Amino acid sequence: MRRFGGVWRVARAVLLGVAALVIFIEEWGWRPLSAMAARIARWPPIARLEARIAAAPPRIALALFLVPAVLLVPVKLAALWLIGEGRTTVGVVVIVVAKVLGTALVGRLFVLVEPQLQQFAWFARALAWWRATKDRVMAAVRESRLWRGAAAMRRAWRLWRRRLHS
Repeated sequence: MRRFGGVWRVARAVLLGVAALVIFIEEWGWRPLSAMAARIARWPPIARLEARIAAAPPRIALALFLVPAVLLVPVKLAALWLIGEGRTTVGVVVIVVAKVLGTALVGRLFVLVEPQLQQFAWFARALAWWRATKDRVMAAVRESRLWRGAAAMRRAWRLWRRRLHS
């Protein structure tokens, strides 16, 4: 096992980087986008629709939660086709826009239907596992040199900005 120490350190660093990216997307993508969707939901027709979604029975709530993912598959396939046809910029833009809108919609739907989804034992277990795993990974990421270095740079940047504006 000792001879794989270097390989494990590299693999661990790569995995922590991937985990940090996933957490970054969730924290700074999912949350702000679902908050933006919540602001849009203040519009009375959407607020009424959301009230109906929040009151849906568990199976309907599950279907509603899965619909955006299913609907985005053809859009993503079309984007890949565009990329394959040499229209790379258009294809990438389509994927990014679909991802942003899909994340906002799924994030908002999750907020609305989480209580119903928690009634499924398999979902409750999966969500508990995801949250515990995310907490463990986030703790490991925060302990990494890369994260600590980035945090130090951020603190230095903020201090420099404060001094500049005082």
